[in-house]
Amino acid sequence: MTDSKLKGDFDKNAPPGNPPPTVIKTDAIIIGAGPVGLFAVLELGMQDIQAHIVDVLDKPGGQCAELYPDKPIYDIPALPGVTGQELVDKLMAQVAPFNPVFHLGEMADNLEELPTGGWRLTTNTGTVLEAPVVVIAAGCGAFTPKKPSIPHIADYEGTSVFYSVRDKNSFKGKKVLIAGGGDSALDWALELEPVADKVNLIHRRDDFRGAPDSVNEMRRLVEDGKINLHIAEIVKLNGKDGKLESVTVQDQKGQTRDIECDVLLPFYGLNMKLGPLAKWGLNLDDNQVAVDTAKFQTSSPGIFAIGDINTYPGKRRIILSGFHEAALMAHAAFPLVYPNKKPSTQHSTASRPLHDKITGKEKKAEPRGPKP
Repeated sequence: MTDSKLKGDFDKNAPPGNPPPTVIKTDAIIIGAGPVGLFAVLELGMQDIQAHIVDVLDKPGGQCAELYPDKPIYDIPALPGVTGQELVDKLMAQVAPFNPVFHLGEMADNLEELPTGGWRLTTNTGTVLEAPVVVIAAGCGAFTPKKPSIPHIADYEGTSVFYSVRDKNSFKGKKVLIAGGGDSALDWALELEPVADKVNLIHRRDDFRGAPDSVNEMRRLVEDGKINLHIAEIVKLNGKDGKLESVTVQDQKGQTRDIECDVLLPFYGLNMKLGPLAKWGLNLDDNQVAVDTAKFQTSSPGIFAIGDINTYPGKRRIILSGFHEAALMAHAAFPLVYPNKKPSTQHSTASRPLHDKITGKEKKAEPRGPKP
């Protein structure tokens, strides 16, 4: 098929009158570079289907890399324990032989059906892609952190206030204040306690929504004096030039006091939005894309949805389910890319061409006739 390495090299800021942007033709367009989107590259590649991947984030990995890169995952087959970033790194190594092309820091904006068949996707930066297959693997859609309504918090964002943890070692020796009562707040309080100089956890009430084991472990560390727990709300940030020195908190009795800290990590959840996807004319069910369970195809032929973005009876929003969906999707996509070929199931242990591709060996002709 087409060369998946081809990229448009046009000037997106060129004045009117210049030639239109280069159209990149490929076999499949994957929207979302999280674990399920990356695994789709592998499954499509095993069907000799080349893929381009579009993701609004500036690196592959989706929520695994953005929200919990250092947190362990225990339900991936053959991996007794792996962090979010380690899983992403392993998937990137696994798909490397299939040469996917990434368009990072770009949002999938407009999707239109071509008169001759197939689909044209335009990103918010002007990249134009065409393919007979589109795979939506956008997780929960575009997600943004819920920001607390604390005056002047924007002045500290990116220097002292962070809504995710990319490298827990960057907080070594810091006085960290974690705000929230859910799993993220509890998990990071436990993860950062051995790393930070001091961990303070603040929640408006002494009732936590996280996993019971995490709550119990947090309370044990509070009793041991390793974590300070505050039942209060943040009302003011104190510092200068973007560097936090302390926060002022108010308890349930209305009394205020200051807590010394270098870093504030507010974990109040995420706002999930479908973004431009909502206007693509797909059948939706409670902001999720409805699919069939034979092909994981949407209401529009040629457009598939896998992972947390889709819904069907019995759906489970876990990575493992997304991997299963990617495998069936890839087989369903084959006749759209190769209408004149008979589909077949590729077994990686038995297919010599596939084995050579994955291992990087050049294809060699098999000897014919009896051995000398």
